[in-house]
Amino acid sequence: MIRVLIADDEPLIRAGIRAVLESDPGLSVVAEVADGRAAVERAAAPGVDVVLVDIRMPLLDGLGVVEELRRRKPALPVVVLTSFGGEPNVVRAVRHRSAGFLLKNARPAELIAAVRAAHAGEAYLSPAVARIVLGMVEPGDAERRRAARTRLATLAGRERDVADLVAEGLSNAAIGTRLQMTEATIKTYVSRILTKLGCENRVQIALLVTSACPERRS
Repeated sequence: MIRVLIADDEPLIRAGIRAVLESDPGLSVVAEVADGRAAVERAAAPGVDVVLVDIRMPLLDGLGVVEELRRRKPALPVVVLTSFGGEPNVVRAVRHRSAGFLLKNARPAELIAAVRAAHAGEAYLSPAVARIVLGMVEPGDAERRRAARTRLATLAGRERDVADLVAEGLSNAAIGTRLQMTEATIKTYVSRILTKLGCENRVQIALLVTSACPERRS
């Protein structure tokens, strides 16, 4: 059972998120809080496997929660859920290694997938947010493009296929379906790609692929 903490200052939003998560028999909402400070304190206590946090909350915003928990409980995955997918928010989430960044208009299945991916040690980026991240890359930066291509050249053929699909925002399960491989095999490939490229998470893989091939933004 994956134990989830919901942090959002709107009771109706929390109720809706709880209903979605608990529709999956493998997920359990163990607590709800309404501000960022409470989120940090409850998340730091035992019994929480994944934190799902709104980006705009009283006392401490969601990205502040990510930053604080990185110091206090670095192994605990935090998924940021927001109505605001603007570039600065995405940049902060990537920089502080949130386990996922999801828009509130995402489908219920995507919310469940994000929590499960975070618990499995994957960084989940919804396709909608992936498009924002890919749009952050300037196609005219020739030096960045050359450096990215040099790093990507270290990948074997199938590794590059997986990296390209990570850049599209696909989950391990979706990549496995596309390439006709098991999810476990894809997870192994992603781990190998992270090591070879010197990346910390899937978002950085996406940025690197798109830096090398800016035409992927279209």
